[in-house]
Amino acid sequence: MLTMNHEIVIGISGASGVIYGIRLLEVLQEKDQVITHLIISRSANQIIGIETDYLIADIESLADHVWGEHEFTAPVASGSHKTFAMVVVPCSMKTLAGIANGLSDTLIGRAADICLKEDRKLILVPRETPLSLIDLENMVRVRKSGASVMPACPGMYTKPRSVDEMVDFIVGRVLDLLDLEHDLYKRWG
Repeated sequence: MLTMNHEIVIGISGASGVIYGIRLLEVLQEKDQVITHLIISRSANQIIGIETDYLIADIESLADHVWGEHEFTAPVASGSHKTFAMVVVPCSMKTLAGIANGLSDTLIGRAADICLKEDRKLILVPRETPLSLIDLENMVRVRKSGASVMPACPGMYTKPRSVDEMVDFIVGRVLDLLDLEHDLYKRWG
């Protein structure tokens, strides 16, 4: 469990499922010991407008710090800035491929690269189906490099009655990987 302030970078990339990233920010905002850094890709800006009724400014207000997609002077672009973890949610296949191959052409990619090289927690939440062999190989590659890959596949044993409950299941599983307490879903057993 976290016992002091920890900084967590949240990257929302251009995959369907932006609500997972938004909900994670909402939950983290309630945790006093967490400081969040938010990066929203240009593609995610478009997806947010298509999939939700949220305004970008409302999402940004959920974070402690907001950085532009190409703002490479942001503290999270440097390994000397201590962060606890990074979550890319949702993680597009393009973003996954960039991270898997060490491309740091966006701040999301750079911050993820920092997590890998500094042995910090990196959680990628891909939301894509079906997956190509290239996608699967990229997932294996980032996993071998130390990242956690957690596809957005909600458990049905909780008998979800709404999309919100399915979203909470995924966000809860992310919080589990971050070792943060929550009551977003009923645990098995």
